[in-house]
Amino acid sequence: MFKLFSFQNWPFSLRVFISLALFGTLGIMFIYVAVQQMVRSGANEPQIQIAEDIARALEKGAPIQSFFPPGVTEISESLAPFLLVYSEEGNALAFSAVLDKNPPTFPKGVFQYVKQHGEDRVTWQPRQDVRIAAVVTHFVGVPSGFVVAGRSLREAERRVERLGAMSFMAWIALLIISGFFSFLFFRRSK
Repeated sequence: MFKLFSFQNWPFSLRVFISLALFGTLGIMFIYVAVQQMVRSGANEPQIQIAEDIARALEKGAPIQSFFPPGVTEISESLAPFLLVYSEEGNALAFSAVLDKNPPTFPKGVFQYVKQHGEDRVTWQPRQDVRIAAVVTHFVGVPSGFVVAGRSLREAERRVERLGAMSFMAWIALLIISGFFSFLFFRRSK
């Protein structure tokens, strides 16, 4: 019974097609995942530099308000980087961004992790249609707290969608080309 399902018993052209399609599919998947991860991790820049520099300045005694220009950004509408400073308890001390006209509430579990590890880079979704690449850094000073630098993931996610569409088209082309070469092998083997 197992001989019926043995790969060796399959026609040569079918074995060629499956082999080409399998290795090509794995290659396309690997490339997709690698590029998607590069795009997503790249979305953390310049927030890494902003969060670390401001946390360092706050530790040296710089006043919190000195980092905040007048006005605020609505994070559901803007691609601009923004800054939030929270107390050790997770209360907003200063902010350059709002969500629906209110200072955004950041997940307190992230603060607990950052307090132990110094920094975290997270995807934050404060609302269904708002996704943010955020870098959170802990600082010790008077007061101590957390610096959150973030910006919208809208453009990065559009790039990933285009990458997905291109990967799908490449996969379809791979299947067609694999089928063509398998057909050529089948004709030659007759």
